[in-house]
Amino acid sequence: MKNLIIIILAIFISSSIVAQDTETTKKENKNKSLLGYWIMNDSKPQTTYEGGMIIDNHTSYIPSAKTLEMVIQHRFGSMENGISDIFGIYGTANTRLALNYSIMDWLQVGFGTTKNYKLQDFSLKANLLRQTKDGKSPVDVTYYGNFSLDARDESYFGEDYKFGNRAAYFNELMVSRQFVKWFTMSVGGSFTHFNQVDSLYEHDKIALHFVGRIKFSGQSSIIVNCDVPLKIEGIKEWTEFTNPPKYNFGFGYEVVTATHVFQVFAGSATYLVPQYNVMKNQDDFFKNIDNVFIGFNISRVWNF
Repeated sequence: MKNLIIIILAIFISSSIVAQDTETTKKENKNKSLLGYWIMNDSKPQTTYEGGMIIDNHTSYIPSAKTLEMVIQHRFGSMENGISDIFGIYGTANTRLALNYSIMDWLQVGFGTTKNYKLQDFSLKANLLRQTKDGKSPVDVTYYGNFSLDARDESYFGEDYKFGNRAAYFNELMVSRQFVKWFTMSVGGSFTHFNQVDSLYEHDKIALHFVGRIKFSGQSSIIVNCDVPLKIEGIKEWTEFTNPPKYNFGFGYEVVTATHVFQVFAGSATYLVPQYNVMKNQDDFFKNIDNVFIGFNISRVWNF
């Protein structure tokens, strides 16, 4: 009986200590990152970005916990016809609508649907570490992952149809830093995989991603992004690289308000989902105007 009482008391005391430690840890996680529960928990984060995307690339920005974000991405047609279709505005367009929800200050999940390929995508973004105002952490470290399904008719997938043929995956680890108040830059590396591809295309692709923002007023910025698919011998499936994807470049203008982010730009990728931009883009921005597309992004947040 005595031993039982001692055990019960020990369990009660230890659970109380754990509960107190958990509450203290949560209270001290001022860094708003996953690692902030253990390190940097007294260091407040620096605001590197004020929106979740720069043109086609995701940023380290995650709204505060219990925030719903709606995103509209739109790409007009090619500028090749000039004024006859208002530089592609009257041309064939692609659109993506998405909803993202911040479960925690450092964790966001999302769902999007895209016109082309009838893509349905599921995403996860996590801030592993945030740049701090006191300089203890010089950078943001962020993971972004996306899983998409091509929802077109089965006939598009050939005779040996399997549901898994619809799937494609994207995983990126990015590092971001605000160097000065008016200049922020991110560099990321990604791995893309398609379960099924057309003949002579690769299933896997590694790419580099670059994002930059130059603020020239409290609300306005110049934005730039670039994706560079790499030709890596170790993972290629053919003797020669056939139909290799082109780099994706874009630049534009961003306006930020308390609840909205609006971007208008010119770029060379129109797929709107990152694994498709990395694997399928065949437009070379600097080659000619045929490969340039006007687009815009709009995001709106609601706090609950």
